[in-house]
Amino acid sequence: MKRNKQINIRHALALAGTFSFLSCCTKACLLPFLTLYFRQLGLNPAMTGIIMGTKHLVSLVWSPLAALLSKHYNKRRAVIVASLLSSAVVALLLLLLPPVNVHMQVSSCNMSALRVDPTQSVETKVLTSRVSPGTASTETHPEAPVSLSVVPPAVNTVKDTISVVTTGKSSPHLHDHPHENTSVVVHNSLTTESSVSSVQTAMKNKRSAPAQGGKQEGGLDFLGSLKAMDDLHQLFFMILLIVLLWECVSCPLEWTVDDGLYEYLDFADASDHYSNTGMWGLLGAVLGVGGTGLLVSTLNCLIAANTPRIAAHFYFFAGLVALILPVAMSLPLHLNKKRDRANRLLKAVQLIRGSPHALLCAFTTLLVGVAGSAVDNFLLWQMQDHGSSELHMGLSLAVALLSQAAFPLLAGRVSKLLSPGRILTIGAASLSLQCFYYSFLWSAWAALPAQLLSCLSAGALWWAVKVQCEDVATAGAERKVKRTYESLSLHLGGGLGSFAGGFVVQRFGLAWLFRGVAVGLMLWCVFLPLLQWKAPRQRRINYSRLLAAEASEASDSESEQDRDWLDKAVDADAGNNSSGQRRNH
Repeated sequence: MKRNKQINIRHALALAGTFSFLSCCTKACLLPFLTLYFRQLGLNPAMTGIIMGTKHLVSLVWSPLAALLSKHYNKRRAVIVASLLSSAVVALLLLLLPPVNVHMQVSSCNMSALRVDPTQSVETKVLTSRVSPGTASTETHPEAPVSLSVVPPAVNTVKDTISVVTTGKSSPHLHDHPHENTSVVVHNSLTTESSVSSVQTAMKNKRSAPAQGGKQEGGLDFLGSLKAMDDLHQLFFMILLIVLLWECVSCPLEWTVDDGLYEYLDFADASDHYSNTGMWGLLGAVLGVGGTGLLVSTLNCLIAANTPRIAAHFYFFAGLVALILPVAMSLPLHLNKKRDRANRLLKAVQLIRGSPHALLCAFTTLLVGVAGSAVDNFLLWQMQDHGSSELHMGLSLAVALLSQAAFPLLAGRVSKLLSPGRILTIGAASLSLQCFYYSFLWSAWAALPAQLLSCLSAGALWWAVKVQCEDVATAGAERKVKRTYESLSLHLGGGLGSFAGGFVVQRFGLAWLFRGVAVGLMLWCVFLPLLQWKAPRQRRINYSRLLAAEASEASDSESEQDRDWLDKAVDADAGNNSSGQRRNH
């Protein structure tokens, strides 16, 4: 970019805000509902946690590296366009994967009428039938008593079949039990035809194991070993590969756009206004998650043959990507190769490590990221088990984002009453209360009141982190320090929390996951004020005052030099005049 070229700051800020709005709206259409789709396909909590944790860790490593490479080779715009197109295409690949013994219509529409054990994936078959005309109609309800007929399994199996049948009619499994009431029969999958075929497949795999052993030991037959797995693990590895590819092509987008726009506005000395685009991103996320939740809930159970309505989230995502492309191609991106050559992320880490209060803030954001992953990954599972539909989920998440966006309006008054350290503690404690509340949901709308606490758990917490960044960072490094905190919370903490949360849900259930997270955060909030009080506070250096002082000292020295020169000139002139007068005499 040439120096004499005019920069339209208003136009640049308008494009930046539009892109932030549309980008966050696009992600909010799909990402909050992604784990719900994995559950519908048949994945268990541990598998879901591994996939989401791997997704966060890939973004932690690849986002800064991809942004650095795109700047080094001056390919920012190409990376942005390729990232948008590739992310839409790869996301649609997930729709090609078939579920594992799941009736899509039941799992997408009638799942709210069933209370499923959270340690099980949605690998159940629910067959509903009407009662005889002479009897009153009955509905399956989470609180309704049912009669269970359990057949003990001959071997350990993963899948059980739950069948709701009317025993008044003939049934291949219940022809000896003529009753008029509806009953729920739980029997092992070995009694079904699909289980017989699975046993035969397992026997064939067992027989062919010696023949395949040599190839597996050599590591030359990965596809053969994948075919030898059961359907559930095949599905898990296919989803994991697709999600890895999806994250690799999508995660460079945010950092690349952020760096290009910031450098462009900084070139015009208008980078202070760039932070205002974050509010447009929150509003876009509100529209995306609330709007798609409302639209998807109005669709039929199946939007096409064997395609559940939850797949509409993927189509909305792809459609909005096409809408973003013209804006992305018009973004003003600036490449300044002379500046920022050093790795300022490492410098930001050193600044955080050198301040005890900054370290406490970093550890708090890490714990908040671990706890937030439990909410992001499994809150919708908990809501679904208590009767929530896409409408309840979308509006609930939209209320949380609106509450978070409202905190800047209260920041001025709150900062006069509380210090940033106390606000940080209050934010973590609010998230703890939210998680504890989520463990006791009882109806479809029950999660809505707790979402109002997001004003403190997210809005106040990140405001305190921003103040901490300004306090510890040197001139020009505030943005890098803030990005370090975000990476610690959203990616490292989110990854670790996803791994741990999946196994906790698999072992203990959804309710105990939220209770454990709440107890852990609350214990940290008890010790955090004490540690902040004991930690030595370093005096903040006011660089503006230093510059003003240096300028005043320089002006004083210059004035003294001017006065010295003037005095010498006057003295010399006076000496010349006196000598001239003596000569005349």
